[in-house]
Amino acid sequence: MSSKAQKIVVKPVNVALGFAAGALAGMVFKQVWKLVSGEDDAPDAGDEDRGWGEILAAAAVQGAIFSVVRAAAQRGSSVGVRKLTGEWPD
Repeated sequence: MSSKAQKIVVKPVNVALGFAAGALAGMVFKQVWKLVSGEDDAPDAGDEDRGWGEILAAAAVQGAIFSVVRAAAQRGSSVGVRKLTGEWPD
């Protein structure tokens, strides 16, 4: 498969995987936060009743989960393209 054709095929798949990874990461974060804090909802930066530590901890955990899930989806997509085409995507 030519590089141009590969990009045309891979781009929509990567966009769809990105949305799915974001949704999955959101669900994982909600469960992790519930397990760690015992609360259903994570603090929002604008929540007046929450302290700095809790808000920043929630943001750090959420960021880590989103990054790991996104990296796994991107890596899996690249491996899948190589298996299908024999070439690593650009």
